[in-house]
Amino acid sequence: MGAVEKSRCIWCTKDQLYKDYHDEEWGNPSHDDQHLFEMLNLEGAQAGLSWYTVLTKRENYRKAFDNWDAKKISKYTDKKIASLLENPGIIRNKLKVNGTVSNAKAFLKIQEEFGSFDKYIWQFVGGKPVLNKFTSYGQVPAKTAISDAMSKDLLKRGFKFVGSTICYAYMQATGMVNDHVEGCWKFKKK
Repeated sequence: MGAVEKSRCIWCTKDQLYKDYHDEEWGNPSHDDQHLFEMLNLEGAQAGLSWYTVLTKRENYRKAFDNWDAKKISKYTDKKIASLLENPGIIRNKLKVNGTVSNAKAFLKIQEEFGSFDKYIWQFVGGKPVLNKFTSYGQVPAKTAISDAMSKDLLKRGFKFVGSTICYAYMQATGMVNDHVEGCWKFKKK
């Protein structure tokens, strides 16, 4: 007899890459600045596209953007940006690539001001994950008052591609909110 398949959120059943992302990362609280920076930029790269498209290009992004080293990215020259726009392994959108450079500069300023990006970004949820109790994926919102506030503050600080819907997806991805629905093996009762 084969292994019993875990019950998962309906959005992640496309293939093993999606299942692994759901099982190992999505909804898990992240406090690592580099990972938080990576996910903010990947969520921004998703704008107008599917998350799956971005997820399949994730390793290419890591290579192209110096493993999400914000200090290096903040110093990218026009020549480096032009080379990124020729890279078929990433989404070659000039606004998004330039936005990543802007985000690196803003990210470094936040680290300087708050001591870490983690300390800054987690303040929006009071330092601990919001555990939602949705029974179906149709109940999960695209944005909330918290993601509205986060978006407004990030934009004020110079970040790009950080609208409220992107911020909510980011909060889900980094475990600031847990939106695993009832019936999913990662659903938390408390």
